[in-house]
Amino acid sequence: MKRIPEDFYDLLDEPIVVQLATVMADGQPQVTPVWAERHGDEVWVNTAIGRRKDQNLRDRPKATVAILDPKNPYRWIELRCEVAETVEGDFAHEQIDRMAHAYFGRGFTFSPGEKRVLFKLRPTQISHS
Repeated sequence: MKRIPEDFYDLLDEPIVVQLATVMADGQPQVTPVWAERHGDEVWVNTAIGRRKDQNLRDRPKATVAILDPKNPYRWIELRCEVAETVEGDFAHEQIDRMAHAYFGRGFTFSPGEKRVLFKLRPTQISHS
């Protein structure tokens, strides 16, 4: 696992929407803006079970997280990652609710019957500027 440089922690510790790239079955990239949080050198992202990024990460457990500093567009970091762990159930629901508080200052609004999954991503390659 690669270490995230400390001088880029702020881009993952502040509520900044990041770009999550996954790989479709035909090899095409699929990019989605998502919330993220850093835990050590892992990046955690959360989605509803059954969505495209959920399917892509389960079938092809690699992703790229790209973050652009909203205050300086020439400062960015790209984390090429592998899925280290997949977590469903109460913990995934609690985690998305915690992120909703960070991003919006309120709890998460779940759709009826929605089940969440948390992907713990471990960087394997890091680029930044």
